[in-house]
Order: sequence, then structure tokens, then C-alpha cells
Amino acid sequence: MNFSDRHVVVTGGTGALGIAVVGALLDAGAVCHVPWHKEQEAEQFPHRGHRQVVLVGNTNLSDEAGVARLFGGVEQLWASIHLAGGFAMSPVAETGKAALMQQVEMNFVTCFLCCRAAVNRMAGNKNGGRVVNVAARGALEWRSGAGMAAYTASKAGIAALTAALAEEVAKDGILVNAVAPSIMDTPANREAMPKADYAAWPKVEEVAKTILFLASPDNRVTRGAIVPVYGKA
Repeated sequence: MNFSDRHVVVTGGTGALGIAVVGALLDAGAVCHVPWHKEQEAEQFPHRGHRQVVLVGNTNLSDEAGVARLFGGVEQLWASIHLAGGFAMSPVAETGKAALMQQVEMNFVTCFLCCRAAVNRMAGNKNGGRVVNVAARGALEWRSGAGMAAYTASKAGIAALTAALAEEVAKDGILVNAVAPSIMDTPANREAMPKADYAAWPKVEEVAKTILFLASPDNRVTRGAIVPVYGKA
């Protein structure tokens, strides 16, 4: 997959999956635009000094102005990969409106605003573009979201958004897809679940490969897909 000189936005690029995605994109020749919200994220980002990385600071992805500033600085946007989000686990009976809206803002709203900015930026590209979102296993298997319904609903919204948007912009040559991971093998997840079978969890590098294909010029026909990336879990 050749991304030479192609500009790609990667939200959530400073996270565990994001670091793997950005690393793979850089190896493929891409120029990566990576927003960050907290200074510590940028300081610890391993690709910080790479000549093909553009870090965009103090970016609130749930704010329209912040998203517009991020995408406005990208010339000839080829792909936009939306990994930013957050997780919270609590039963419905214990989830208040504030906690619900936090999940909606962190997951669905950030994804929606970035999708909107991306397709507007790609509209003039003669070769179209690619958008890749991140849903979750619970977005496809709703019953598995018991105990984390707010998170599950916000991710199900991303799945629905992906399919609907894919239909809207196919005529422009913009292919929109999503991946739906199960629990991924990250340091944070290992710490949270020390007795789990880590071997069954998909590795971030493996999930990154699926994302890269969907975002690449090699993907010529796949759109509106919510691709399970469960590993052996």
C-alpha cells in the first residue's frame, strides 16, 4: 500500500492504536496530521520528531471551530482516520445524563464532526478520498454491550453514521468504512483486566493493517462496511 505524499488526518493518533496506525502510515510514505488535546500526549508521542508528522495542538474534536482549524490546515486531504474516543463502563441504572452525554460527545460527536470536515475537504479531489471510523464489537453485537450501554450506543451511532455517509459520498469517489474491534491488546487494557487471555485479543498492529487497507488507494470498491477485527476473542 503506497501512501507516498498523501496527507492523512489521524485523530486519536497519540493513543495505543493511533501510534500503530501512524507508524504504519509513515512507513508507507504518508504525511500524518495528528491532533492532540493535552501537552503530555504530544510529549510522549513516539513519532513526534518525524519529518512527515504534523502535530496540531490544543484541538478539541467535539468543538466545531477546533475541527475546522485541524482540517483547514491540510492541503489535498486523501484520508481521514477517526480513532479518538473514550470508554466508560456502568449499568444504565447508574448512568446519569452527564455520563451519557460524555460518551456521546467523546465518541459520536467527535466522529461526526470530523467526518463532515473530511468529506468537505475531499469534495474537490478528482480522485476522491477515504474515511475510516472506529466502532466497536458492541456496535454490531448489542447484547455484548450490557453494563456499558452508553458506550455501546455511542459506538452504534458511529456504525450507522458510517453506512449512511458512505452512501451519500460514494458518487464523489469517497469511500467510507469503519472497523469494529473487540478488546485490543494495549497496556491500559492489560492493567484493567490482569487475568484476561491476552493472546486472544487483537494486537493494535494487526488492527492498524486493516485500517490502512480501507484508507488506501488499493481499496477501490469497499464502502459502508463495518469490519469486525476481533482476533480470537
